[in-house]
Amino acid sequence: MAKLPTPDYVAPHDLLKGKTVLMTAAAGAGIGFATAQRCAEEGARLFISDIHERRTAEAAEKLSEISGQPCGYRLCNVRDDDDVRALVDAATQEMGHIDVVINNAGLGGEVPIVDMSDDQWGAVMDITLNSVFRMTRAVLPHMMERRSGVIVNNASVLGWRAQTGQAHYAAAKAGVMALTRCSAMEAAEYGIRINAVAPSLAVHPFLVKTTPQELIDELEAKEAFGRGAAPWEVSNVMVFLASDYSSYMTGEIVAVSSQQA
Repeated sequence: MAKLPTPDYVAPHDLLKGKTVLMTAAAGAGIGFATAQRCAEEGARLFISDIHERRTAEAAEKLSEISGQPCGYRLCNVRDDDDVRALVDAATQEMGHIDVVINNAGLGGEVPIVDMSDDQWGAVMDITLNSVFRMTRAVLPHMMERRSGVIVNNASVLGWRAQTGQAHYAAAKAGVMALTRCSAMEAAEYGIRINAVAPSLAVHPFLVKTTPQELIDELEAKEAFGRGAAPWEVSNVMVFLASDYSSYMTGEIVAVSSQQA
């Protein structure tokens, strides 16, 4: 099938007007910054984090310009619980409260199981899965006290589907899905919703830079539209889950995919 064109960028509709959003891994060129940008365009006040100082500062400046509101930021190593708790405290202090948390941090890589080291397995698990646990644990008391809040996690279709060389990443993303469902049940009585998106393939400059074009072509050929998603197409669904439009959804994993069965 021929590759279909990416549709026009969707205009904002104030879906997050008046909301405060804390987001991890929000700098760079992928889903993270695209989602932060969409949140800013939809009227949210943002506090972002990443591990790269220059990129995080530049991202915060751009987001402030887009939203017309100050965008706070703090460097955060999501593998360090003290860093995570300090991030939540800083965001709460600056914005007054946190309405939405978007957990975007993740680490991939392609390694066959027989060649995979404990360190490779552990790093992917710690950044991709354990970081979501740490952020959820840190922010839930704040949201429970307010009896309000939304958490949106970034999972992957590989949490359901098999792909060679991706055992560590797929296992971590399946863990994100299970954590989403279980934490949602614990948080529901406090009026807190927790959901996740599961993208198939989002094509962005960092992916193109780090992935052989042959592999990207192979993955795009599996998509019904013959192309990967633009990062903002994934972000649109994350914004929907963060907004009041998804008020009856919790514990759900929403595939953002055009993969053929």
